[in-house]
Amino acid sequence: MLLSRLKCVIFDMDGTLTETNQLIYDSFNHIARRFEGKTYSVPEITSMFGPPEEGALARIVGSERLDVAMNEYLRYYRANHNRLARLYPGIVEILSYVRDQSCHLALFTGKGIHTTNITLEEFGIKRFFDFVVTGNDVVLHKPSAEGIQKIIDHFQLQKHEVLMVGDSVADLKASREAGVEIASVLWDSYGKEQVLQLKSDHEFHNVQEFHDWLSKRFAEHP
Repeated sequence: MLLSRLKCVIFDMDGTLTETNQLIYDSFNHIARRFEGKTYSVPEITSMFGPPEEGALARIVGSERLDVAMNEYLRYYRANHNRLARLYPGIVEILSYVRDQSCHLALFTGKGIHTTNITLEEFGIKRFFDFVVTGNDVVLHKPSAEGIQKIIDHFQLQKHEVLMVGDSVADLKASREAGVEIASVLWDSYGKEQVLQLKSDHEFHNVQEFHDWLSKRFAEHP
């Protein structure tokens, strides 16, 4: 692959920037217990990922109770955010570094707009992103490339100027569909084995390894 100067780095959120899986699992099961008197296993919850939270909650509580359930989900998510979630060590340094290279930073997440904003605000990283695309901002969710294409169009970029950074098969497939370079980060990927089988352009197993590679990339392609 012929590498070129990056003008935009697009980050996924959960499992890439933030360790939020336990918060998500607990938030879903809080609703399941309250409304249905049951709990779901991790594989059952992850099988619902794709659309934003409203889609998964509707499957649990039904459309009639969705608004009430969503309000309770957001209440629980915010109240337990800093107890159950964390920003991966070294991520702020990466975001700061990329910004210092006069490179656009974008976020493309399947999360809904409300939980995305809670996490960005609680961790103090909203200031880094020039453009944010959530699951509520697209018609076709990951693994569709619609969100990536929105970012490309917003900044009027060429595909070879863009790097997608994500932890999932959906991120990899979306990048392939969009025709952009993909860096798969596997420090907390629930689909790690499947990602490895699909062979990304780049694979990183810890935050420092990724930061070192980015530094070298920008140095070699100023």
